[in-house]
Amino acid sequence: MNEYRQTAEAIIAAVGGKENIAAATHCATRLRMVLKDENKIDKAAIDTVPLAKGNFLTAGQFQIILGTGTVNKVTAELLDITGVKQVSTQEAKDLGAAKGNLLQRFVKTLSDIFVPIIPAIVAGGLLMGLNNVLTAHDLIIKGKTLIEAYPQWAGLAEMINTFANAPFVFLPILIAFSATRIFGGNPFLGAVLGMIMVHPDLTNNYALAKAIEEGSLQHWNILGYDIARVGYQGTVLPILVSSWILAKLETSLRRIIPASVDLLLTPLLAIFITALLTFTVVGPFTRDAGVAFTDAVQWLYNTAGVIGGAVLGALYAPVVITGMHNSFIPVETQLIADIAKTGGTFIFPIAAMNNISQGAAAFGALISTKNAKLKTVASASGISAVLGITEPAMFGVNLRLRYPFYAALIGTACAAAYITLYHTKAVALGAAGIPGIISIGAQYLTPYIIGMAIAFAITFSLTLAFSRSRYNPERQTAPAAAAAESAPETPATAAPAEKAEKPADPIPAEWVMPIAGDILAASDIPDPAFAAGALGASFAINPADGTVRSPVNGQIATVFPTRHAIGIEADNGLEILIHFGIDTVKLDGAGFTALVKEGERVSAGQAILQVDLDAIRDKVPSLITPIIFTAYDDGETVTIADGKPQITKA
Repeated sequence: MNEYRQTAEAIIAAVGGKENIAAATHCATRLRMVLKDENKIDKAAIDTVPLAKGNFLTAGQFQIILGTGTVNKVTAELLDITGVKQVSTQEAKDLGAAKGNLLQRFVKTLSDIFVPIIPAIVAGGLLMGLNNVLTAHDLIIKGKTLIEAYPQWAGLAEMINTFANAPFVFLPILIAFSATRIFGGNPFLGAVLGMIMVHPDLTNNYALAKAIEEGSLQHWNILGYDIARVGYQGTVLPILVSSWILAKLETSLRRIIPASVDLLLTPLLAIFITALLTFTVVGPFTRDAGVAFTDAVQWLYNTAGVIGGAVLGALYAPVVITGMHNSFIPVETQLIADIAKTGGTFIFPIAAMNNISQGAAAFGALISTKNAKLKTVASASGISAVLGITEPAMFGVNLRLRYPFYAALIGTACAAAYITLYHTKAVALGAAGIPGIISIGAQYLTPYIIGMAIAFAITFSLTLAFSRSRYNPERQTAPAAAAAESAPETPATAAPAEKAEKPADPIPAEWVMPIAGDILAASDIPDPAFAAGALGASFAINPADGTVRSPVNGQIATVFPTRHAIGIEADNGLEILIHFGIDTVKLDGAGFTALVKEGERVSAGQAILQVDLDAIRDKVPSLITPIIFTAYDDGETVTIADGKPQITKA
């Protein structure tokens, strides 16, 4: 029996048997399965499978990292044994999403709506933070603001304030465009609806209370019924509900209106009816509901105090693991949009405490672990975490070892309790961690910085302490590991003879960078598996154009069916995987044109793949392209020297 079939059988047993597999597929590196009962997964058993380099559960899919070439063969054996029909990656993704419970589907919908508009909110938020630096008393100059000390900069502060407010004033347009698209409607009609809701002829939502008090609020009178002429600047819930109505109404109208007049009548009726419902029923009700929800969140935070902060801090990381932290985005958006009343968002500082703790835990693991590969991952992911990106540290190190994760929970709880004591709030969104300083209200900077120090110190200390306790799985398995080291290798697990010795100079002299663009470290790859080095030593390129070239003289080993990934074997035996973009497998080849075939000889610098960047840019999480040396996965790292990668032992 070959090792691929043995691997497939071991995986089938570890996921609860073939009866538990609803669907299976694979991308360039990972086996992806949709399981009927995820509770039957035995991750410990999968960790012992020689060819499995890692595994994780996300969005209803259980993914096992097997590596290029290997994943094709193991998947084929698994499908043969189970009789399960292979589905496309998009079908697997849809099945996984549909399998989630109502709450999971709701959270995913919110994530799909808000994630694309986060850059706009972050830009406005950071500009707001910059304006805060210029206009805050006692921040830099005692008793004065920078503008009072240097009046010549007053115009710049006013300009920045206008720039900062724009994304929040016109927030309904951004949300409407994104939400209508997700709900299945025409996003441009959604944008029109958003424009209607913030039209300058309407009373600004921020001035509503004053207009009511002064009796200056205007109304439309239709058949004796008064409709308040009020805008929805800075609101979230009203536009979400109205966008859903618009999308469903548009879809229904297209079914019944003849094609000959569809272009004229469907947009007209959809916009008119939805806008009328928005200003008469939906808008007033959902605005009041949104205000009540924001007040309730604020009351809970202010009433529970330090204990509430500690609880929120301890729960934040587990919430991130489930993906439900995306549900915080609309809450934070609403809190910042209504900053005059709320003072900002308290969720952002708590998230920052978690990020610092996850980074400190990774640094603690760097010192305590004996695993060379984990040390490499821990150092890079620790830096990434304190700068605001925790997935590599959390999934690549802390959860894997467990004891750093426990330490991070405690450190986050303590730090969150401390900053809650001072009601620390952010006035903008951004990278939660050290860069988040610019997003914090001036009066809260000191407790925020002290909170980060508390999070780091407690987590780092506890990680080192826990590493010597029963919580450390490496201590528990030390005798077995020692026995394994002293035992002779068996034929079943021995590496092929031709790959036992690695070339003295693994990077060929003729090396050419495969893509034009900025060179990034592996830790900067926005995917936990790639960033953690699960597939091998790697670096990344942020592409400036869509032409991919062979970096070496050699042979095309793999052209994935969706053409988003190509494997190359250099003449000296070096194996290279070019994985264009993140999660590009879901495009099923759209935007990708392969210029070579499997088995074809290529020369360094020869074009092998053409990618239409404009066509795929808005459809995937990132265009950052990992360049992975798949035969070098035992704790080695890649650095770029004189335009050429160098593989070094950690």
